[in-house]
Amino acid sequence: MGLEEENDARIQDLYARWLDFGTRAGFAASLVAFLLYVSGAVPPFLALDALPQYWGLPVGEFLRQTGAPSGWRWLDLLGRAEYLNLACMALLCLVTLLCYLRIVPALLGLGERLQAALALAQVLVLVAAASGLFAGN
Repeated sequence: MGLEEENDARIQDLYARWLDFGTRAGFAASLVAFLLYVSGAVPPFLALDALPQYWGLPVGEFLRQTGAPSGWRWLDLLGRAEYLNLACMALLCLVTLLCYLRIVPALLGLGERLQAALALAQVLVLVAAASGLFAGN
């Protein structure tokens, strides 16, 4: 194996280790949040038995009838069970972004400026998407 292949393997291993840890941590957090939700240990925003009446509603009507937040305002409700679960899903979505951020210094250390720039560009795309910058509101 040549130097370039060794460097590629190191970067891939680094990314894979961070991905493995992040997904395991996200899964564990999701499991705990779910157990807190179904056990009733953390109060929900909407009672579990009330959910079926809202399932078939269009989003706008659901928001109107329930008073549920839209956009990033769900962060204000992290003390409610279903929003704690949503936070765990958001955590899982951040794993890829964190993996890219982690490999950038390693790529730069190997002199792979183009690859580092592409990883940073991917981070910017993910941040822009998560921010709602391109939302069709």
